[in-house]
Amino acid sequence: MGPQIKTYLGMPAVVSSAAMRQLLELAERIAQTNAAVLITGESGCGKELIARAVHHYSLRCAKPWVDVSCAALPEHLVESELFGYEKGAFSGADSAKPGLFELAHQGTLFLDEVGELEPRMQVKLLRVLDGVAYYRLGGVRKVSVDVRVVAATNQDLERMVRTGEFRSDLYHRLGQICLRVPPLRERSDDIVPLAEHFLKQSNPRSFFSGEALQAMRRYSWPGNVRELRNIVTKAAVLARDLEIRSDDMMLGQVNVEREYVQSSGAVPSNSPNLDGMEKNTILKVLAQTNGHQQRAAELLGISRRTLSRKLKLYGREAVRQSYAS
Repeated sequence: MGPQIKTYLGMPAVVSSAAMRQLLELAERIAQTNAAVLITGESGCGKELIARAVHHYSLRCAKPWVDVSCAALPEHLVESELFGYEKGAFSGADSAKPGLFELAHQGTLFLDEVGELEPRMQVKLLRVLDGVAYYRLGGVRKVSVDVRVVAATNQDLERMVRTGEFRSDLYHRLGQICLRVPPLRERSDDIVPLAEHFLKQSNPRSFFSGEALQAMRRYSWPGNVRELRNIVTKAAVLARDLEIRSDDMMLGQVNVEREYVQSSGAVPSNSPNLDGMEKNTILKVLAQTNGHQQRAAELLGISRRTLSRKLKLYGREAVRQSYAS
């Protein structure tokens, strides 16, 4: 059976494996309900795709789809972004602004990286999910919304509940239905169809050698679909000719960089060049995205906060030079 290609809210889904076909079929069935959905899985495996499929198949499909990454919002802005504010609520609030819940009224609100919410916001989110009306920041009139919430996380929320980092009542409220997206290494039938789709997007005339196809099938893809897309895109640009060979993809080298960039520990003493490798990788990706930090963080497989912290360490001059190079 050949790959199945569908589009959900503008995001293409290239599916060949039985596991992903079954997951999309399940998403289609549960979409007809109003139950909250919690989607779990490793970073880059396709959680947002499944969330979009739920909205696409739901009775709310003609209503708004609103998505937000909880990790991308600074902590002091989470409440005002989700619930809105009135004019004069704080310094700089020159006019009233509806929150994301209001914008998603009668539609779907996708909360990505929901495990990043701090405890106070977890309480307020739980109340809204239970149907309690809320105030905008600085508001005097309560707001009631009809929103279906779909949340996603790459964290172990059950462990976070046990350690007190995440509220158990919110976890159970968000996870009325839980969907797990398998990592790419568990659905190897999707690797080649996805790679060929990404290659066609980058350079329709290019093609993979047999050796490159074998190398992709053998590779463990720790960064999942996001890593596959990035590697194929780079290979299409850097390859010596239209045939993409295994050495054009640099799978092992990319893996080393990705693992180190994602780590938050100190540089190993026996690997003095790793900090330079990390810095060069981050600045190159930032330049490729024209300074769009959220997009750069997604390509690197790290959170927006981690990227901001790294850039502060490098200083403005290093970042400025990366654009000029």
